[in-house]
Amino acid sequence: MPTEDRTTQAPATEDLPLQFARTRRFSLGAPRGFTVSPDGDRVLFVRTTDGRSPRGALWLFENGEERVLVDPIALGESGEVPQEELIRRERARESSGGIVGYATDAAVRTVVFALSGALWLAGTDGGAPRPIPTAGPAVDPRLSPDGTLISYVTGRALHVVRADGTGDRQLAAPEGPEVSYGLTDHVSAESIGRTRSSWWAPDSSALLVVRVDNSPVQRWYLSDPSDPAKAPRVLPYPAAGTPNAEVSLVVVSVDGEQVPVRLPRSAEPESHPAGAWTDTAFEYLVEGGWDAGGAYATVQTRDQRTAYDLAIDPASGSTEVTARHHDGHWLEFLRGATALARSGAALGDRLPAGLEVREILGRAGDTVYFAASDEPTETHVWAYAPESGFARVTEEPGVHTAAVGGDTLVLDSRTVHEHTVTVLRDGKPAGRIGVLTERPVLTPRPVFLSLGERELRTALYLPSWHREGAARLPVVVHSYAGPGLQTVVRSNAWHHVVNQWFAEQGFAVLSIDGRGTPGRGEAWRVSIHGDQLTPVLEDQAEAVRAAAELYPDLDTGRVGIRGWSFGGYLAAAAVLHRPDVFHAAVAGAAPTDLTLYDTHWKERYLGHPEVQPENYERCSLVAHAHKLTRPLMLIHGMADDNVVPAHMLRFSQALLAAGKPHSVLPLVGESHLVTKEGVADTLLWLNLEFLKKSLNA
Repeated sequence: MPTEDRTTQAPATEDLPLQFARTRRFSLGAPRGFTVSPDGDRVLFVRTTDGRSPRGALWLFENGEERVLVDPIALGESGEVPQEELIRRERARESSGGIVGYATDAAVRTVVFALSGALWLAGTDGGAPRPIPTAGPAVDPRLSPDGTLISYVTGRALHVVRADGTGDRQLAAPEGPEVSYGLTDHVSAESIGRTRSSWWAPDSSALLVVRVDNSPVQRWYLSDPSDPAKAPRVLPYPAAGTPNAEVSLVVVSVDGEQVPVRLPRSAEPESHPAGAWTDTAFEYLVEGGWDAGGAYATVQTRDQRTAYDLAIDPASGSTEVTARHHDGHWLEFLRGATALARSGAALGDRLPAGLEVREILGRAGDTVYFAASDEPTETHVWAYAPESGFARVTEEPGVHTAAVGGDTLVLDSRTVHEHTVTVLRDGKPAGRIGVLTERPVLTPRPVFLSLGERELRTALYLPSWHREGAARLPVVVHSYAGPGLQTVVRSNAWHHVVNQWFAEQGFAVLSIDGRGTPGRGEAWRVSIHGDQLTPVLEDQAEAVRAAAELYPDLDTGRVGIRGWSFGGYLAAAAVLHRPDVFHAAVAGAAPTDLTLYDTHWKERYLGHPEVQPENYERCSLVAHAHKLTRPLMLIHGMADDNVVPAHMLRFSQALLAAGKPHSVLPLVGESHLVTKEGVADTLLWLNLEFLKKSLNA
């Protein structure tokens, strides 16, 4: 298999919306999930076979070449994906099928994965994959470091089986219908970002396992209105101000002995930062693991202002606090930082001026690799060594990250027009891993701007055929603008292509990263504390004004706004609160009643709804429905278990009660991530039609 990129072109008769849907937002064919062996000889990754295939395969890069290690089609993939795995994929926004994840032994010579609930084991030596018998559909299999045992979850119970397929036994059984071992609760997966719930000991003798008890969590019921005979799905959803799941840890030996971990119940009040609302109970398990130094965990208080790093004694379950973290607003956790600290390494005493670390990528000897930004629209791979100091590894403007193992560095680099994966060995090129994504039928032409007093990072897209001064262009704003995500980045992100497509239909399109988005430092990040709406909306309006001053062809008398999730919330809020700037909106999957979103995400920014109800009332949209004076289309997936359909229905009900005309488009069977052909493509056309009509474009 050649290792050069094989980006292909869509059929000449295909339009961008259809290509967008068929390629799952141009994600199919992109390699991901890199694992580099400790000796640097092997790189494992997942990738579909081309830019249209929806099935992921497992690949191996070795000796300068790549090859398919496991093809799911050759295994005769059949059977239904377990419900627990479907939930995990929804939390991870996984849009492909086949092999979507895997786990390895410590040497990265053996791999395990689940395929439609069946458990498989493969070696990197080229031998045929082997099915492993299990007690039921397998979820989240994990291989012991020595490669002799496989743990997995079935029926909410933790099992272990030998790598030769014998000796399957249950290690931890749920004590009731609401208890699980080795699965992740909603908040941890959706808002905290902890996707794992079990970790092997380095000597393969035991596992550190998460126990979840959902019995305190309120029950919601998500039904399919198109099928009245179908029973609703019962959903334990911890909305803001309501009880969380009880999350704990247990050490389970391979012979079945269990030792509960005695996690601290609450933070010490005298060192906990004060706030309008205070809750010092440790309700969140942010991180867990097991390395050569022992088992460990990080717990966080309900109000998110204190966290403790803990060392765990696996024999007794006792814990020792190794570090205390405090913040007057909320704590966020840098990926990879715990592993770096536990290794005894650090990024020196002082970072280069203006550099913001995004992630610790790994170590090679004394060298630490990390991703960081000194310009918000770019992220680069950096290296730090005590003797030589800091050095930037990547140079081309873009968004770069890496995987590390031994003396091998896998650079995953995205620029506006290109995605490449380069393998370096001892700092020298050792080959390329192919990027098989499909080339868009049109080329994005973002112009990156820094606007206004706050230097708002903005991307402007103009029609390729437009000539300055020839015509006034109506404006469409397409921003996310919420925490945790940037859209104004110098990478080949799908939204650049979609925004250019809207521009080609006769619009000037703006995407704006305002206050609260990542990459601009702590003061920028916490400026939305207590108010997630006002600063964000102000920045969108300011960027529109400033862009029009630079580009007089932008017609500020015809400005529409569209978005999804937080971006949909922003779009609807824009026509409610700033009709002087925004004249029409398309709001998709918008969280309109913020008391209906989960505890960790909403209480982080707005506090407890019973203690600080004014924050929720100010930022929610339902209470302000009577203010609508502009055209508004609401779109929502009726199977969305993240932003549940009640958000859209309550808002629509309030608009109707206030006598405010609006459009509603329910998407039957669709979740929060909409990629299905016939839906994702049609939505773009419906967005376009609504905005053209509403803006007289």
